[in-house]
Amino acid sequence: MEFCPKCKVLMFPKGDILVCNACGAEKKKSGSSIVVEKQKRKETVFLEKKIDILPKTRIECPKCGNNEAFWILRQTRASDEPETRIFTCTKCEHRWRQY
Repeated sequence: MEFCPKCKVLMFPKGDILVCNACGAEKKKSGSSIVVEKQKRKETVFLEKKIDILPKTRIECPKCGNNEAFWILRQTRASDEPETRIFTCTKCEHRWRQY
């Protein structure tokens, strides 16, 4: 690891030289060093389908006509607007919204 002599920030390899991302200073690589590239990672979280723990209500499903659905509230618009009710049919798992 090499640090910039001007601003003391970690320098990154660029070909045969090391470059400071903060001030743009360049320095020739010296010695045999191991370079580890920093990569940005995206983390994806998958949740198990645990729909049976949600509250239920009596409402007609527009797809199959069943009279029971799970529901959740989500703030999908501005904070001064009311929440959006999202329903999931207990029979066919069709989802719809009520604003």
